[in-house]
Amino acid sequence: MKFSELIIALGLGENLSLDYGDPEISGVSTLLEAQPKDLGFLESSRFFPQLTETKAGALFINTDPQVLELVNSLKIPYLSVPQPRLLFARAIALFYPPKPAKSGIHPTAVIESDVEIGAEVYIAPHVVIGSGSKIGNGVVIYPNVTIYEDVIIGDRTVLHANCVIHERSEIGKNCVIHSGAAIGAEGFGFVPSSDGTWAKMQQVGKTILEDNVEVGCNAAIDRGAVGDTRIGKGSKIDNLVQIGHGCQLAENCLMAGQSGLAGGVKLGRNVILAGQAGIANHIKVGDRTIIGAQSGVGQDLDANLQILGAPAIDAKTFIKAAALFRRLPEIYKIVKNLQKRFQD
Repeated sequence: MKFSELIIALGLGENLSLDYGDPEISGVSTLLEAQPKDLGFLESSRFFPQLTETKAGALFINTDPQVLELVNSLKIPYLSVPQPRLLFARAIALFYPPKPAKSGIHPTAVIESDVEIGAEVYIAPHVVIGSGSKIGNGVVIYPNVTIYEDVIIGDRTVLHANCVIHERSEIGKNCVIHSGAAIGAEGFGFVPSSDGTWAKMQQVGKTILEDNVEVGCNAAIDRGAVGDTRIGKGSKIDNLVQIGHGCQLAENCLMAGQSGLAGGVKLGRNVILAGQAGIANHIKVGDRTIIGAQSGVGQDLDANLQILGAPAIDAKTFIKAAALFRRLPEIYKIVKNLQKRFQD
């Protein structure tokens, strides 16, 4: 389709520049890999070097005057919007629409007789579904998924190959669970005994995923010991994330790869954990706080903070301290010289 037709399909038109043509667009790509019929996007001046090398036929760009000036100098058709990455994501969906939903139950699936299955459900080869479970309408379950007893799966949720949904777990509507994820497994509950051994505490709670939650490959979300673990609606959990028993995430939280929560952590709305960030048990984090990569949080955090470091502190303070840390050998030399002069 023409670039202008793509914009119309996305329901937009303002800030569209066709001064340099209306190219045919047949795909999407990165700036460096794009070909003349590809659409690319730029959201930061930090990618200027890539922009000068791109062969993309058209671009979504932000409203930064520097970006506009450079794109115009390169004579590339563009649409300028506040959030080009978000619009680019919508464009991808136009070029790569979801495949038509499958339906039917493969004969190798093992399903207990009392399982309730909704309409237009697809159950692939070698799926196992335990007694008392309920599968909603339009659910897609890929090969080798294991669903334990008394599980509830909401409408239109997708369970990818080899994930495991443990007993009593509840998964809402329109969720996506990727391969290898374990939902509702036993929490890490052991009590020290007087003889030095560890007594196992039964984990009798459950794990609840609200609507529109996505869980990445090999992530683990443990069920509560006596209460529930809850992941709020719209939250996104990356690959290799660990969420301990009894954690409570409010809506639209985001946890990047290898981040982790010890038991009983409570996150407010729209909290973000970057890669490898960790939070100690029973910590509370306020709404919209951002915890930077590899940070270690050991105390409660208020809302709207940006945190870095281990132990985690205000991000701006950490950046200043890190800059000073790199100069420590030089500063140490200066201090030693001053000390020597005073001693002399």
